[in-house]
Amino acid sequence: MSRSLRRSRLLAAVVALPVLASSACTASPGDDGTIRALASFYPLQMVTAEVGGDRVEVGSLTPPGAEPHDVELSPAQVAELGAADLVVYQSGFQPSVDDAVVQTAPEHVVDAAARADLESTAAHEDEDADDEHPDDEHDHEGVDPHFWLDPTRLAAVAGSVADTLSEIDPDGAATYQANADALVDRLTDLDEEYARGLATCERRVVVTSHEAFGYLADRYDLEQVGISGIDPESEPSPARLREIGDVVRDEGVTTIFFETLASPKVAQTLAGDLGVETAVLDPIEGVTDDSQDYFSIAEANLEALRVALSCS
Repeated sequence: MSRSLRRSRLLAAVVALPVLASSACTASPGDDGTIRALASFYPLQMVTAEVGGDRVEVGSLTPPGAEPHDVELSPAQVAELGAADLVVYQSGFQPSVDDAVVQTAPEHVVDAAARADLESTAAHEDEDADDEHPDDEHDHEGVDPHFWLDPTRLAAVAGSVADTLSEIDPDGAATYQANADALVDRLTDLDEEYARGLATCERRVVVTSHEAFGYLADRYDLEQVGISGIDPESEPSPARLREIGDVVRDEGVTTIFFETLASPKVAQTLAGDLGVETAVLDPIEGVTDDSQDYFSIAEANLEALRVALSCS
């Protein structure tokens, strides 16, 4: 089914649901003492849950283990979004969520894209990169949505969530601000840990299965080279694979990174052909193991980078 057809069906479903959404919205946060918040995918769910604490019940529109880039919402999810006391999402990242937010017009919305200072993927590349590795088939243009891999950018969202929750629930304002401050402190500590851990490395080129790590690379003075672009489902051309091989050989790359929610096949095959190792570098788009969270995965990513780049 084409994306345009899926989106058309979503809009039709939304139009058919105004009575359900409207009736659900009549329940105020004070009815059972809990604010109901809905985040579009895991990193925003984590921030909302940390800031909201015990006063907020937080759900996610992206199921655990699902790839969030092209998630499709069911009519029930659209109705749930319209009924939520707070919606936290990232405009421009998940088209079906964008459509549902426009159609249901929730009263309280935090758009992370407005706080994260998103950049074009071209901004993550050296000015001379196209001259060094020409490949007309590999399009780097577009907005990189993966801001949460830079802890300082994710920290900026916490304040907006606290402010909006305080508008909904003024009695909890002090709690929300304290929780946001505590989360920012943890993210600041993580940022400092990454800066120390990646300060002195034998190599600084990171080859990944798709270009999810541009903000991380920018923050810690690394160079990301993606096998495919922003979309993890896009297939690299033969020319791109040859280009990656040249980078691996020229830069002494020892590891090609693959992900948890996307197929590792291309990365593993290419690594085998080139005689290098593979390892997981998680874009933290979702969590499949309840024993893990944003911080534990970020620390595992740091250790994987330190090993691959021979950092001291």
